[in-house]
Amino acid sequence: MPNFSLGSLISESAVIGQNATIGPRVVLAGDGIVLRDNVRLDAACVIGEGVTVGQGAWVRAGAVVLRSVPANAIVEGNPAQIVGYRNGANSDMRSDPKLIDIHSHKHLDRPTRVPLDVSDCELYLMRHIADARGALTVGEVPTEVPFVPERYFAVFDVPTVELRGEHAHKQCQQFLICLHGSCRVLLDDGQQRCEVILDRPDMGIFMPAMIWGTQYLYSPDAVLLVLASRPYEAEDYLRTYDEFLAELGRRKT
Repeated sequence: MPNFSLGSLISESAVIGQNATIGPRVVLAGDGIVLRDNVRLDAACVIGEGVTVGQGAWVRAGAVVLRSVPANAIVEGNPAQIVGYRNGANSDMRSDPKLIDIHSHKHLDRPTRVPLDVSDCELYLMRHIADARGALTVGEVPTEVPFVPERYFAVFDVPTVELRGEHAHKQCQQFLICLHGSCRVLLDDGQQRCEVILDRPDMGIFMPAMIWGTQYLYSPDAVLLVLASRPYEAEDYLRTYDEFLAELGRRKT
């Protein structure tokens, strides 16, 4: 059952999941509001009409939420922006999932791979060649890229407040390289999560199938290159976190 505090204004049409915690003076303003399971709403936050707050998300005190919030995200501010992700649906910690410091691996011989402890996700350190003329990084299949790409796309000019990704693939594998600037990459296998700040063109992330991937906090100059193992197939996408968890459950039975 949801846990309500006194003084909150809750729309009669709001759909509220199990174990939701709603603090004092919270306003659910308008129709079409959905709070998934294990949501936490701190004091005096406002949830706008038509907003869905994803499973395990945390809306911090005073936030004004005008857009839907992904599962396990932490949001704050007016208008609300994502500032991190929770370790788990019942976590009261603001800390992000395990944060990988890619710069701590710069001393390793290249090419090499570093497990990220989220399914088979790995950080790839690619060859870096520099001299007076400049620098380059080079990768080959399968040494630096663990599959033969059938598609690529580049993501750029992303406003800092925007999210990319927010889906999983049933079969497609991906390899992410931030060619310029920086962005945060969240990897989630349904049990373990980690977060990597990509800010070097000579490092990449291998993301196998059945990983919920989100990219956020893009720098204004960020350019993210994504190599994909399959062509675009709409039926390969799992576009909600609930669908992702359900597919994981089916594969375990």
